[in-house]
Amino acid sequence: MAGSSSTSSRSVSAACGPAVPTTKARVRQRPLGIRDVRLTGGVLARWQRVNRDASIPLGLEQLEKAGNLDNLRLTAELAKSSGAENGGASSSASGPSYRGPRFSDSDVYKQLEAVAWECGRETSPELVAFIDQVGELLEAAQREDGYLNSYYQVVEPEKQYAELHYSHEMYCAGHLMQAAVALARIGEGEKVRKVAERFADHLVTVFLEGGRTGIDGHPEVETALVELYRVTGNERYLELARKLVDERGKGLVGGRSVRYVQDHMPVRDADTLVGHAVRALYLEAGIVDLYLETGDESLLESSVRRWEDLVATKLYITGGVGSRHAQEAFGDRYELPPDRAYAETCAAIANIHWNWRLLLATGKARYADLIERTLYNGFAASTSTDGTRFFYVNPLQRRHDHYEGDDPGRRHEWYSCACCPPNIMRLVASLGHYVATVDATDAALFVHQFTSSQIRAELSSGSVDVNVETDYPWDGKVSFTVTQTPNEPWTLALRDPAWSRSTRVSLGGSDLDVSAGDDGYIRIARTWEPGDVVTLELDMSPRLVFPHHRVDALRGCAAIERGPLLYCFEQIDQEDDVELDDLALAADTDFTTVELDDLAGIGRTVTIHVNAVARSAPTDELYSTTPPEDRIRERKARAVAVPYFLWDNRDAGPMRVWLPVRTTRSGAGPTTESGGEASRRSESRSHA
Repeated sequence: MAGSSSTSSRSVSAACGPAVPTTKARVRQRPLGIRDVRLTGGVLARWQRVNRDASIPLGLEQLEKAGNLDNLRLTAELAKSSGAENGGASSSASGPSYRGPRFSDSDVYKQLEAVAWECGRETSPELVAFIDQVGELLEAAQREDGYLNSYYQVVEPEKQYAELHYSHEMYCAGHLMQAAVALARIGEGEKVRKVAERFADHLVTVFLEGGRTGIDGHPEVETALVELYRVTGNERYLELARKLVDERGKGLVGGRSVRYVQDHMPVRDADTLVGHAVRALYLEAGIVDLYLETGDESLLESSVRRWEDLVATKLYITGGVGSRHAQEAFGDRYELPPDRAYAETCAAIANIHWNWRLLLATGKARYADLIERTLYNGFAASTSTDGTRFFYVNPLQRRHDHYEGDDPGRRHEWYSCACCPPNIMRLVASLGHYVATVDATDAALFVHQFTSSQIRAELSSGSVDVNVETDYPWDGKVSFTVTQTPNEPWTLALRDPAWSRSTRVSLGGSDLDVSAGDDGYIRIARTWEPGDVVTLELDMSPRLVFPHHRVDALRGCAAIERGPLLYCFEQIDQEDDVELDDLALAADTDFTTVELDDLAGIGRTVTIHVNAVARSAPTDELYSTTPPEDRIRERKARAVAVPYFLWDNRDAGPMRVWLPVRTTRSGAGPTTESGGEASRRSESRSHA
C-alpha cells in the first residue's frame, strides 16, 4: 500500500497539476506541474491566453445564466431555513426552482478547477474572489453528514442514492474533489477542500464502512478519490476507489444497459471499450490511478489491453472516440463513420487523462503520441478561435444541408447539458502539466509535447532549467537551451513522434548519431553547460493516410496530415465551380504548403494545396447499372486543406476530412501529376 505523499523528501505537492502520484507510486515518469512548465509562445500559449481572457469569463457568466449557482444558493437557503439534516424540502411552486439537469453542480466544480489552474499560473483578484464565493456557498449548502447535491437536496431528497444508475451523485462528488485538489495544490480554497473531504468521508462511511452496495452509473469519482488520497494521505479514499472499481461488472449499477454504464463484466476481464465513451475513459483513468498507487498489475494489464484494441479498431484519426449518437457510445470495431462521428469533446479530454496516466505508468511514447493527436485535433477543434463557442460533438464531415434536429451542427456558446465547455477550460488551464516529466530515478528530464516554454525540474543531480523555442506545430524545428545545470551528468530525453519519417538531432550545430529507443525517446546523456543547445528537427512533409480496409465508411478514401495536425477541406476554400462532395484525390498527388499570417476568421495557419479531380455525372440517378468509372466525368482541380482544428470558424459550409482517392483506370494515366517522396505514407514506428 502506498503511503502519504507528505512523507517524501521530494515534495510531490510541488508538482502542481491534475495527476500527481505519490512518491511510493509504481511510476516510470513523475509529472512536472503548471508552475514548473510555463508556456511562453505558440499555439498552446495562445489557447491559454484566450481561455483566460474569453472562455473562463464566459463560463462564470453562464453559471449564473443557466442557474447552476442559483441551485446551490437555493440549497443553502433551504438548509438554513429548515435546519433539517436532509437539507430541506423541494422548492415551492411560488418560489425559486431548480434549473438544469440533475448533475448541474458538476459544471460549477469543473469551472472552479479551471479557475484554480489559472490562478496557479497567474493569480487574479477576480478569480480568487470566485473561489471564495463558491467555497462559502458550498459550505452553506452541505448537509451536516457531508452529503452535497443540489438536485437531491432540493428536488428529490427522498431519493438520495436510490437511482445511482443515472443520478450522477458520485460523479458530481468526483468533480468537487478534483476542484478541491487543484485548489489545495495552488494554496487556495481551504473551504472547498474541507467540503470535498467531508463529502468523501460521507461516501466512505456509507459505501465502504457502512457496506452499502451500489456504484455510480457515470464513473469519475474513482480517479478523483485516488487524487484526493494523494493530497491528504487518507487511505480510506484509496480503498473506496478500489471497491468501486472492483464492483464494476457485478450488475450493481442497474437501471440501464449494463454495457452503457460499463457494468457488463469485471474490468480485469474486458478486452474492448463499450458503452458511453466518456464514462468508459474516466473509468480507465481511475483504473490506472489505482494501479499506480496499489501496484495491482492486473489493473494495468487490462487497461493496456483495451487501449491497444481502441487504437487498432475504434479510434478516429482525430484521436476522438465514440461513433454512435445513440448513448454517446463506442460502436463496433471499425465502425467509424466520419459524418456520424459523435466524438464528444469530453471523451477527448478523458482520453488525454487516461493516456497521461498510462504514460506515467509505462514511460512509453505511444501514449504521448496519442495525447498529441487528440490535443491538436479532436480536442482543439472543440473551441472557436475566439474561445467563445464550443462543439459538443466533433464530426469529420458536414454536408451542405446538414441538420441534427434543428441544429446545423455549428459551435454553440453554451449547452443545456454544459459538460464540455468548463471541461475544456480546466484542461487548457493545466496544459503545462502534460509537457514534461522526470523519470522515476530523477536522473532524466523527458519532454513529451513540443511548445515554446520554460521548463524547470529537480533532478537527483540538481536543478535544471531548459528554455524551449519552436514554431510548432507549423514548423518541425524545436530548440532546447540549457540555462541552468548541475556539474554532474543528466539526461535530456525527447519524444520522437511516430509520424516523423526522418528525425535529426544536433548539439551546438553538430549532428548527433542518436535514435529513439524502444520506448520512443531519444536520450542525450552528458555533463551539460549553460548555453548548450539541442535542436530537434522533425519531418513536417505532408502525407496521405489511408484507413484500414475494414472501415467500410472510409473504403477508397484518404486523409492528409502534416506533423501532428490532421487537415480537412472546407467548401469556402475550394474553386467557385467545384462542390466539395465532387472532389477526389490522386494517390500520388503532390503537396504545396502555404503559410498565411492572418486568414480571415482563423488567424495564422498553414494550408496545403493538392492536385485533385472534380467529378460530375450526366444524370442524377441515385443508383445505376453502369459502373461509376464509365459514367463519371472528371476534370482537373486544385483543392485546399486547412488544419481540422480550425474548421467552422468562417461559415456553416461543408467540410470533409476524408476524400475519395481517384484510382487510375486500366490503360489510362493519372489525371494529376505524379508526386514525390512527400506524398508517400510512411510506416509508423511502433512504440509498443
